[in-house]
Amino acid sequence: MPDIKGTINAGVCGFTTEVVGRSEDGQNVTLSITSDCENVRQLAVLLPELDAYSEIGAGYDGELLRLVRERLQGCCGGCVVPAGLFKAMQVTAGLALPHTLSMEFERVTG
Repeated sequence: MPDIKGTINAGVCGFTTEVVGRSEDGQNVTLSITSDCENVRQLAVLLPELDAYSEIGAGYDGELLRLVRERLQGCCGGCVVPAGLFKAMQVTAGLALPHTLSMEFERVTG
């Protein structure tokens, strides 16, 4: 499987996270993460190789999101980095297609 590369722009905090996903077998995924955010860097050091099928089956109780809950204490609860890392794992394993994701918000009066 080819490697994937993604960039996650977290938003108003201004932090950017880059992730490279690798998988030899289309199931076990290694994510290499670099980030401006100290909390995400600490998470990256602890992240093991992930079994993408098990992670998807476990939903919010998988290893990746368990580590996020433990290690991103004090971060914004709406941080998009965890979802971006999960999506990177899916794409690396061939369980999702690579595509641009985005969210935009603006104030309305009214």
